[in-house]
Amino acid sequence: QVQLMESGGGLVQAGESLRLSCVASVSRFSIDTMGWYRQAAGKQRELVAIIHVSGNTRYADSLEGRVTISRSRAMDTVYLRMNNLKPEDTAVYYCYAKLSGYGTVYWGQGTQVTVSS
Repeated sequence: QVQLMESGGGLVQAGESLRLSCVASVSRFSIDTMGWYRQAAGKQRELVAIIHVSGNTRYADSLEGRVTISRSRAMDTVYLRMNNLKPEDTAVYYCYAKLSGYGTVYWGQGTQVTVSS
C-alpha cells in the first residue's frame, strides 16, 4: 500500500504562484511515475503534469509554460510549481503515483487550490 500526502494548496490571487508537494510512503515499493491531476467543480479530472523516474516530464498543453514539475532523487516526493495562476486554475489537485512492475496507481486525497480574481 502506498499513501500520498499532499500539501501546499490554498487561496491565492490571480497572478500569484504556488507550490504543491506530495510525499509518498513507499516502503518496499518503487515508484515509476508521479504527478498531478486536477478536477474543477463539475468537470472531469485532467492531467496537469507527470514525471517519470527517468526525469522525463509531460505537461498539459494548456498549462505548459506556467507549471513545472520536479521530484526528489529518491522518487518519493513530487513538487508542482504553478506561476501566474488564473481563476480557471481553481480545482482540487490530486497527487498521482504509479508503481513499477504491475503499474498499480494510487491517488492522494487532494488539495484545494482557489484562485481569486
